[in-house]
Amino acid sequence: GDDNSGRKVITFSCCRMPPSHQLNHTRLLEYLKYTLDQYVENDYTVVYFHYGLKSLNKPSLKWLQTAYKEFDRKYVSKIFGLLFFFWYMYKKNLKALYVVHPTNFIKILWNIFKPLISHKFGKKITYLNYLSDLREHLKYDQLNIPQEVVRHDENLRGKQKGKLPPVVKVPPPRPPLPTQQFGVSLQYIKDKNNGELIPPVMKETVSYLKRKGLQVEGLFRRSASVQTIKDIQKLYNQGKPVNFDDYNDIHIPAVILKTFLRELPQPLLTFECYDPIVGITSVESCLRVTRCKQIIQGLPEHNYIVLKYLICFLHMVSQESIYNRMTASSLACVFGLNLIWPSKGTASLSALVPLNLFTELLIDFYMNIFNSRTVPGE
Repeated sequence: GDDNSGRKVITFSCCRMPPSHQLNHTRLLEYLKYTLDQYVENDYTVVYFHYGLKSLNKPSLKWLQTAYKEFDRKYVSKIFGLLFFFWYMYKKNLKALYVVHPTNFIKILWNIFKPLISHKFGKKITYLNYLSDLREHLKYDQLNIPQEVVRHDENLRGKQKGKLPPVVKVPPPRPPLPTQQFGVSLQYIKDKNNGELIPPVMKETVSYLKRKGLQVEGLFRRSASVQTIKDIQKLYNQGKPVNFDDYNDIHIPAVILKTFLRELPQPLLTFECYDPIVGITSVESCLRVTRCKQIIQGLPEHNYIVLKYLICFLHMVSQESIYNRMTASSLACVFGLNLIWPSKGTASLSALVPLNLFTELLIDFYMNIFNSRTVPGE
């Protein structure tokens, strides 16, 4: 799922782990490493559901020692608890760690290990007593929460009040402002901006980054202050001017651009293209660029124009990779899930490879893929 800043969320739970003597520790370790590899190059959040970790299924101390040796600093720097890792990521890409249903034992262990863990990392950890507390931080409905954890949460709340918690009424959404930029469709933005095809927020961020950010190392890889991003979104939505020079951080317009794409009601590449894009890996390597072109040709005109504008810019960024270290492959890892996602739920781990491959081909072969279709007003 996503958190409220659009970062990917990884959930881990112990409730379905078999007893320790039945657990294939080698495969578990491989799975953890494989899972993290899909996300560690981008900003992300981890949610750990502690319920279910018992004496029968906890791994041995020997396994924890093996795991610690297997994971380099790209994954982990401290081990805390029984089968619980604190991710202190390479380039600090872990932005938040939520521990749901913590026990007193975990809190005591945390106090013991606290002097050994950096203060900055400690600030990323948040304890949440109930699942409902997650709604303040994450897109709760997108999370994959085991039913055992849900039932445990209901029991906890029932014990607290003697009854199950009442259903919380969600107020109806407010209509968008005429100047709204985030969370509304491309068509809405076009209609409210005198027919302009490129959304103002995209035009301004891309223009600024072209002038000042093409050679900045790690462009689109770095994060920015969550509150600053929210403040700038508010300015755009209210139709007020934004001067990125005032913030003295080139990564802010980069994050704003990614956030705009993530908050579109429908992905720029449209829901209809999701399955064809996921199927790109089944196409022979020599035919993949042609297949990309075929998929792109089927986009609505407006989506095609905005996509072409964006990919043209990303192609320019990749051409400066000797300075910014952002190759087409690196950019694809950042933008893949910002350009396309399924209509229901979130993209599976198996879908990440074709989604990123498709995006990489768009960037690498921009001139070839976009040269055969010209749209009036482009």
